[in-house]
Amino acid sequence: MKFIVNSTALLKQLSGINGVIASNPILPILENFLFDLDGEKLSVTASDLQTTIVTELTVDSADSGKVAVPARILLDTLRNLPEQPVTFLIDTDTYSIELISENGHYKLSGENAIDFPATPSVNNGTAIEAPADVIQKAVVSTLFATGTDDLRPAMTGVFFQLGTENCTFVSTDGHRLVRYRRTDIQSSTEANLIVPRKALNLLKSVLPSDNTTLTISFNSSNAFFSFGHIRMICRLIDERFPDYANAIPLNNPNQLVIERLELLSSLKRISIYANKTTHQIRLKLSPQGLQISAEDLDFSNEASETLQCEYEGESMEIGFNAKFLMEMLNNLDSNLISLELSAPNRAGLIIPKKQDANEDTLMLVMPVMLNQYV
Repeated sequence: MKFIVNSTALLKQLSGINGVIASNPILPILENFLFDLDGEKLSVTASDLQTTIVTELTVDSADSGKVAVPARILLDTLRNLPEQPVTFLIDTDTYSIELISENGHYKLSGENAIDFPATPSVNNGTAIEAPADVIQKAVVSTLFATGTDDLRPAMTGVFFQLGTENCTFVSTDGHRLVRYRRTDIQSSTEANLIVPRKALNLLKSVLPSDNTTLTISFNSSNAFFSFGHIRMICRLIDERFPDYANAIPLNNPNQLVIERLELLSSLKRISIYANKTTHQIRLKLSPQGLQISAEDLDFSNEASETLQCEYEGESMEIGFNAKFLMEMLNNLDSNLISLELSAPNRAGLIIPKKQDANEDTLMLVMPVMLNQYV
């Protein structure tokens, strides 16, 4: 079996799917890429059993066959080669692989492709289509707020709530929640699925930032994402997602409007003086302005700043985790944001004042208990 391929083109494709390969996989065969050659079409598969990515590229060949190629040594070799045609010679009996470059000859041991896990396929699935940049925005807007606690697996992924009028993407770790809704994406049937964090991280890294059509298909156990020359299949989280709608407070009479970047810069400075374990900061809201303060009693550190803002409501004092607030503000685009509050012990809502016509973003953050409320 023989084929010739451009070294840079192959490296680009392999680098895009390499992230799925686990450092210590359950099966040793999963340390390999699966090369499936069919004439001029080469399909390369990487998998960790939970997530599988397949990419295709054109090569110069008339042969066909399959072989498992060691991922790490192949990538290291390609990274250190200048751009040039590389010839692959594969012995289908011994699975020996030879790479021939313009001035080099490299030999590595492959494995029998029959041991590589089969790629799942869609059977009686449902499909929707959406622009790749829209899905990427949905993933970026929600992924950072997913949980990491394996004892609560439903929170370790993003909840896709597909409807006939809109599609909603929700993530939460129990301390904060992000709801991102698109009215320009609809599904022919209503469906709910939880896509794991790792799969979405991989999808985010390979999605083009243009309006390339992305097809999302799914059945009861797997989700399938396909666009261009890439297909990604991931196992869904089979758990019940928390009832997020009931967690969002509806009556929030105290509303603060402030410049996002000004608030973010202030939080970065003040958080330096906060307790390194709790990251607790204190917001004192009044019609006169917003005072942000923090203190670390263990080291006698404290800081405060006063910012100009628009505030309607009663004067109040509330505590938040500065790390959570900064992550949320970093993942918004609007110049102005609204912070809506009801009471010092109730969740606060962060809502961008300017949004695209087809999007609706809402972020919720739980307060932290202050020593005293004023």
